[in-house]
Amino acid sequence: MLTDDDVELFRSQGYLLPHTQLFSDDKLARLEGVFNEHLSDKGDKLSDELDTPHFRDPRLMEFLLSDEVLDTVEPLVGPDIALWTSHFISKDPKVGRATPWHEDSAYWNGRLSAYDRIVTVWLALENPSDRRNGCMRVIPGSHLSGGFSENYVPTDMSVQTFHAEITGVDESKAVDFELARGEFSLHDGRITHGAKPNTSDVRRTGYTMRYFPASVKVLDVEQNAGWKIWLARGRDTAGNTYEPDPRTTASA
Repeated sequence: MLTDDDVELFRSQGYLLPHTQLFSDDKLARLEGVFNEHLSDKGDKLSDELDTPHFRDPRLMEFLLSDEVLDTVEPLVGPDIALWTSHFISKDPKVGRATPWHEDSAYWNGRLSAYDRIVTVWLALENPSDRRNGCMRVIPGSHLSGGFSENYVPTDMSVQTFHAEITGVDESKAVDFELARGEFSLHDGRITHGAKPNTSDVRRTGYTMRYFPASVKVLDVEQNAGWKIWLARGRDTAGNTYEPDPRTTASA
């Protein structure tokens, strides 16, 4: 569980690096096995494009709805927690492309009624995530601007970069998220972040798990058509429609 000081730091800086292992060794190995199945079945997708794998693979709900994760994010999200999305990210050795400076909230603009308590868990799988293989970097405190930066420029997704890039970032303020295998970071959905390319011989693999307060309404807009959310903990006060809870189904 996070301490009061941890919560205060997250509110002011927009991130935390607990430097602790999230799952047991056995559970971590199971998740890595699921990831490798998705990677082998990715087809023409790039290795960093394995988005919403839990929509297709119910095995991932064991991890996404686990007490280990929910106990960690509850002090930041609140007691009523909904699962927003997840994403496998793998930057292949030598060719893993850079991620320009961006904020996730810009891609969700217009889809939710509020954005100030969306929390992402970034879990390192298989190998360390460090400067050599292009670990994530953030600009501390940048979430306090509220997200939705106006200084975006388009980037070419076919080459070294993807996302719409935020320009004018002072990289001297960047903090590198160096993680051992099994360790995790936490960041606010509005924080400016990115990553350098992987020029090392070691693959950089992560699993992101994103949560939002169940008091936030998922809006009835075209961008949300077919989107799936789960009530992970507590109760809904926004009138959202959730997928069946596999924990209830399993015990029935």
